[in-house]
Amino acid sequence: MSDSQSTAKTSWLRHVLTAFGPLLGLVAVGVLFSALRYETFATRDNFAIILQQTTVIGVAALGMTIVIVAGGIDLSVGSIIALVTVVIALLLKHGAPPLLAALGGVGVAALCGAISGLLITRLRLLPFVVTLGMMGALRGTAKFVANEQPIYPDETWLNRLMQLGTRGSLSGGVWLMLVLAVLVALAMRYTRFGRHVFALGSNELTARLCGVPVERVKLAVYALGAAFAGVAAVLQFAYITGGDPTTAAGLELNIIAAVVIGGASLTGGQGTVTGTLVGALIMSVVANGCTKLGLSNSVQEIVTGGIIVAATILDRLRQRASSQV
Repeated sequence: MSDSQSTAKTSWLRHVLTAFGPLLGLVAVGVLFSALRYETFATRDNFAIILQQTTVIGVAALGMTIVIVAGGIDLSVGSIIALVTVVIALLLKHGAPPLLAALGGVGVAALCGAISGLLITRLRLLPFVVTLGMMGALRGTAKFVANEQPIYPDETWLNRLMQLGTRGSLSGGVWLMLVLAVLVALAMRYTRFGRHVFALGSNELTARLCGVPVERVKLAVYALGAAFAGVAAVLQFAYITGGDPTTAAGLELNIIAAVVIGGASLTGGQGTVTGTLVGALIMSVVANGCTKLGLSNSVQEIVTGGIIVAATILDRLRQRASSQV
C-alpha cells in the first residue's frame, strides 16, 4: 500500500470514528445497562426520564459547543445557571409574568457572557482565567442576591416544563432542547456566523487575515453561549421548582465533557450539534444506569470523572492523529 493510500485510509478512519464514535459509545452503554437491568432500564418510561435528565446539560452544551468550536472555554456556565434560577424566582416573587421572568433570566445570562467576552477581547485575557473568575463571582452574586437560601415562588406554567406526560411522553423541556438543537445546527452550517466560528477556532490569525471580525465574533460567541446556559437555567428552575444559588455546582464539567465526548476538539475548529447531544445522552445514560444498579453517588461521581478523563484522552488522540496526516 502506497503512502498516499495509507494516509487516505487513516484520514477516512479518523473521520468515521469522529462522526460515529460517540453514537457507538451511546449504543454500547445502553446495551450494557439493558443487559444488567433490562426490566427497569430498557423501558419507554425510563427512556423518557433519561431524555428529561439530559435537557439541562444538553441545552447548555449547545451553547458550549459554539464556544469550544470557536477555540474558547466557559467555566462559568454552572454559576450562570444558579444565578438565573434565582433571578427568575425573584422576578416571579415580585409579580412578573412567567414569560417575562424567563426572558429576564436569559437576558442576565447573556449579559454575563458578554462581560466575559469583553474581558477576553478587550484586555486580551485567557478565556480559562476570565471564566474561572466569573464562575466564583457569579456564584457569590447568586448567594448574595438570594440571601444564601432557596427561593420558591408560586407555581406557574414554567414549573410544568419538566413534567413528564402520560405513558412516557416527552416533556416540554425535551422538545425545547430538540428545537434549539436544530436551530443551532442550521446556524453553524449555513450562516456566515457559523462559518466565522469554525474559521476562528481553526486558526485565529488566518481568520483575521481573511476578514473575519474576530473580536465581534468572540463577543457574540460568549454572549450566545451564556444565553443558552440561561435557557438551561429556565429548565433547571422548572426541575427544582425554584431558585437555588447552590444548584448546578460542578455542572460546567459535565457540560464541557458532553461536548468533547461528542467529538468537539478543545483546541477549536471541530464539533457538531448531533455529537454534543449524543455526548449529553451518554452522561445521562451512565447516571441513570448506575442508579438502576443501586450504585452510590460516590461510584457515580467516579464513573463520571472517568468519562471526563477519557473524553480528554480521546481529544488528544484525535489531535495527534490529525497532526500525523
